[in-house]
Amino acid sequence: MQTLPDLDQLSHAQKDELIRALWPLQQQVRDLMAQMAVMQERIKQLEGQLALNSRNSSRPPSSDGLRKPAPKSLRASGVRPNGGQTGHEGNTLRQSVHVDETIVHRSAPHCRVCQQELHEHAIAETRQVFELPPLAMRTVAHQQMRSICQCGAVHLGAWPAGVNAPAQYGASVKAMTVHLNQYHLVPLARTAALMQDLYGVHLSQASIQSFAQDAAHALRPTVAAIAQGVQSAPVVHADESGIRIQGQLHWLHCAVTATLTWLAPHAKRGTLAFEALGLLKGIQGVLVHDGLISYKGLDCTHSLCNAHHIRELVYVHEQDELWNGWAQGMINLLLQALAEVDHCAGPLSQSRQAWYEAQWSALLERGESFNPPKQRTGTSQDAGLASRGRLKQSKATNLLKRLRDYRQDVWRFMREDAVPFTNNLAEQALRMAKVKQKISGCFRTEHGAQTFFTIRSYLATMHKQKHNLFACLVSVFERQTIQPRLAG
Repeated sequence: MQTLPDLDQLSHAQKDELIRALWPLQQQVRDLMAQMAVMQERIKQLEGQLALNSRNSSRPPSSDGLRKPAPKSLRASGVRPNGGQTGHEGNTLRQSVHVDETIVHRSAPHCRVCQQELHEHAIAETRQVFELPPLAMRTVAHQQMRSICQCGAVHLGAWPAGVNAPAQYGASVKAMTVHLNQYHLVPLARTAALMQDLYGVHLSQASIQSFAQDAAHALRPTVAAIAQGVQSAPVVHADESGIRIQGQLHWLHCAVTATLTWLAPHAKRGTLAFEALGLLKGIQGVLVHDGLISYKGLDCTHSLCNAHHIRELVYVHEQDELWNGWAQGMINLLLQALAEVDHCAGPLSQSRQAWYEAQWSALLERGESFNPPKQRTGTSQDAGLASRGRLKQSKATNLLKRLRDYRQDVWRFMREDAVPFTNNLAEQALRMAKVKQKISGCFRTEHGAQTFFTIRSYLATMHKQKHNLFACLVSVFERQTIQPRLAG
């Protein structure tokens, strides 16, 4: 490495020559520094993307691979042991008072000691074995009688409702196939195999599809009534998730309450889907969602899912090189408020709300001081950045802005009764659709997707309301559909 010459020994001409030689290099260094800054920012972004998992983002656990992240429960770990807790009503098998068959096991007729005949008998102990009845198809023959009057008039007996063919499957057969295929997500071929193994009935896949279509057609008025019940509910959860129909990306939309579930597919995700489906536009109560801009445009009261906020805060906390505690502080504050709301079983007092608001404001200011918005400088440092539009901000900066702009929606759970902390109800409603997609790949037709989600809306609703789902499906095929409770 060459050393710097003694400047005192150089002439003015030599100094001028040296300056002229170094001047272009100075500009090159500035350009390289600017490029390096852009590259460092890009590296940070890519490292952040690699660090995303189910604990610090909305990615599903299946995307974590072999690296199992820590549990993402919103509540602190307890000290309770595994299994049922004290006072919990368990599911231990107990003897029943209703017995279908009794088998008596007698002792030997003679005493094994003295060989005399035994005369006194009494029950020493009873043990019960619970068995399934033999599974077999029952064939019911319906015979129409004909009567002829003396006047010659012929009178025929009336067929029961639904008996309209010389040979047909009954309501229970159709209900079982729909139960297996549509609710338990058993593929068509395996549904047919199960019916053959269990009941000895040979069904084609086309027949199973036809049963599902008949059920969906019969359930459309009921599902429309469920939609109306959701619209008028005081608190509604909404969410959407991508599904594949005919190989193309579509979106499954849901709107649910604690007792109602409504599901519907659409080619679009946002406002166009809301208008076409005609439900979310009529929400009258509080709408709980994940903050998608399309939801924010709906004219109703909003509440944001804090599970999403906590995952984002975890990510920021893990990635922030200048860790200062603001992200973890926000997590702790939200969870503290949640615990207090649970303890009070309702909204907090005005004084406690004010305390949380003050703590939140302080944390926002602290976070913003470490993550100020990027501004254009008009210098070479902007090289490599988009010259038009807004500068891309960091995840931390964007999160802080959202938490400030929508702070009322973030904290609504502590102000209003029955407003939840998370949007878990909606996410749970979408989960089985994703399982269906993993099992079967995609829906082959839009009609098939509509059929599935119509039936699913009804069965998910009846499950929430503690109904026997098989009995509900039997009622559908008997044209006496058990209706859900739409209010309360």
